Amino acid sequence: MILGGVRIDHDRGLDGHSDADVVLHALTDAILGALAQGDIGELFPDTDARNKDADSTIFLKEAMKRLSESGYALGNIDVTLFAQEPKLGPAKAIIRDHLARLVGLPVDAVNVKAKTGEKVGHIGRAEAVACHVAILIHKPDEGTA
Repeated sequence: MILGGVRIDHDRGLDGHSDADVVLHALTDAILGALAQGDIGELFPDTDARNKDADSTIFLKEAMKRLSESGYALGNIDVTLFAQEPKLGPAKAIIRDHLARLVGLPVDAVNVKAKTGEKVGHIGRAEAVACHVAILIHKPDEGTA
């Protein structure tokens, strides 16, 4: 299973057209949304064979390029992962460090939280993993707001 660009040891992975990294997909969508530039599915549709089994860092790099071209920078990232399995406590710091390196932020500007489904619903039955990402963007010369 790949989460935030980090391979997590687990007996199952996530199913998707690309590498199914829900963290990088959610982060890419958060950036595109903040720029009002659509979503990951519009830019990298699953109908395009070039996206089959693609590394999700490609999607994130395109979103970061668009962010920079629009005159903005990331201020911080807050990730919430929803997974009953695998237990993500030990992996959170690794994912946090990797995300910080990927986007060029200090580690203290990236937060990763993990929640279970308390054995309720698709997430609680370990049938799915979901991720929400909130970001702060700013004009580099204006500081964060």
